[in-house]
Amino acid sequence: MSPEIISILALVAMFVVATVLPINMGALAFVAAFLVGTLALGMDTDAILGGFPGDLFLTLVGITYLFAIAQNNGTVDLLVRGAVRLVGGYVAAIPWVMFGITAALTAMGALSPAAVAIIAPIALGFAAKYRINPLLMGMMVVHGAQGGGFSPISIYGATVNGIVADTDLAASPTTLFIASLLFNIGISLILFFALGGRRLIGVHASEFEKVEVGAHAEGAERVPVSGHGSSAYRAEEPGSEPPAAGFRFDQVATILGLLVLGVLALGFKLDVGFVAISVTVVLAILSPKAQKGAVNKISWSTVLLLGGVLTFVGVMEEAGTIEYVGNSVAGIGAPLLVAVLLCYIGGIVSAFASSTAILGVTIPLAVPFLLAGDIGAIGMIAALSVSSTIVDVSPFSTNGALVLANAKNVDPERFYRQMLVYSGIVVAVGPLVAWAVMVLPGLM
Repeated sequence: MSPEIISILALVAMFVVATVLPINMGALAFVAAFLVGTLALGMDTDAILGGFPGDLFLTLVGITYLFAIAQNNGTVDLLVRGAVRLVGGYVAAIPWVMFGITAALTAMGALSPAAVAIIAPIALGFAAKYRINPLLMGMMVVHGAQGGGFSPISIYGATVNGIVADTDLAASPTTLFIASLLFNIGISLILFFALGGRRLIGVHASEFEKVEVGAHAEGAERVPVSGHGSSAYRAEEPGSEPPAAGFRFDQVATILGLLVLGVLALGFKLDVGFVAISVTVVLAILSPKAQKGAVNKISWSTVLLLGGVLTFVGVMEEAGTIEYVGNSVAGIGAPLLVAVLLCYIGGIVSAFASSTAILGVTIPLAVPFLLAGDIGAIGMIAALSVSSTIVDVSPFSTNGALVLANAKNVDPERFYRQMLVYSGIVVAVGPLVAWAVMVLPGLM
């Protein structure tokens, strides 16, 4: 049996075991990487661990550690209140504001994970405070990042347009950008109404403030309002004190730290993980009490999940599995079928690996096929690009992992499964829809 087939069977086995048994898939993936790498490929330990995502590890640890401190000292609560005032207190507008801010950041050139890393913790703080479905809020942030991600000056846009520019294919950077933005807006509209957005319309933040004040005064538990998705929340402990009004020194320092993170990561393109951990250490030195217990709030289960899965993906790449699947599809011969299968390859693989890297693989794979002229190049490139990035809602991707790690007041196991189901739906349906709306019209 070839190494490519062995790695695919190992991946399927991991999914089955992790679904049936309560075992972290990351642990299974480390075992699979070790067995497949050593027995099927003859790789040594250093080569296997070469696929470990050190940058993602640092980003997850740094961001969740930083926002654990911000939560401990009440800064997150202050930011949530300020943002609510900006939207006039209307709760239904909050998810769309988060979508718009994240889209604007990536459209201006910010790395998608960097934008999500900064916005997701704040957005999910909103979800916890105002009883917005956390899955809705987290996915709005990710889809916002992907919606703005193909502007001509963005990382995704520059990557795809640069690849196409080196070929004889027709190109339209503006069409690519608009196609991605509209596609993600469409998904977000469906999400908004499917995950309880309708019940948020007309609701004002002041209603939650009154309930919260009353609950604190009586020492009662804060019970979630009824509605779709509310059962994912855990009630807070009774008798907890409301945050003190005004700004303290540690809160001012935390806000300045978040601004520094944004400027250095987005403006100067410094690594968001290193910047986040640096800001966190400075805050811990300035206010040791605020960092008490913060390390325990780092999402270690998510770190294990992503570390293991992406290490195994590295072994799969070493086995040539991705190239093997791509070449097998390209050799089928039926243009429309090849087009939809290429979209699915980009979507499925990107759900577990870097979207930028997958774009660098799938677009070149499609070039010889597109040069034959049977399929319109502009529409196909847009469909491939969208298919390879909308799946970043997967909990195995960087963006999805950041959402998973920063969800507040939820059952983490249940939230993980909700994300898994949603990303499965996106992977199953998204590439087909992208193919239908971007490729088929060019043939009519």
